[in-house]
Amino acid sequence: MGKDNHGVKLIANNKKAYHDFFIEDKYEAGIELYGTEIKSLRQGKCSIKESYIGIEGGEAFIFGMHIPPYEKGNIFNKDPLRTRKLLLHKQETRKLLGKLTEKGYTIVPLQVYLKGSLCKVEIGLAKGKKLYDKREAISARDQKREAEREFKIKYK
Repeated sequence: MGKDNHGVKLIANNKKAYHDFFIEDKYEAGIELYGTEIKSLRQGKCSIKESYIGIEGGEAFIFGMHIPPYEKGNIFNKDPLRTRKLLLHKQETRKLLGKLTEKGYTIVPLQVYLKGSLCKVEIGLAKGKKLYDKREAISARDQKREAEREFKIKYK
């Protein structure tokens, strides 16, 4: 994604989610933040490695998302690991809740980015990978890398 002409700046990426889960569907959601949190995000500080998304009372929340305190925020800073509400349409929330009730499904944050002046999080409906699936993905990636290396050497 990175910085491009659409005004989108990537802040945090969750590569581990793609390793641990099959991502079946993706959604874009806004995050309910306070002023000092958005200032900290604009400085590029955020971690979603250990975070997950849950639905309570018909609303989606992100748990474990770490936004470090803003240096100049003093008394206005909030808890870095507080639960934050996600802004989704009702039909999207209902659809996600329906899938969560099925066995093996979870919702994980994939990336956090600034889109214009708004902070967005891309969430994915995910199904857990088994150990043999992870090994298969690693071996396929290694084979692809080896083939590209041979191709590069052969056609230099």
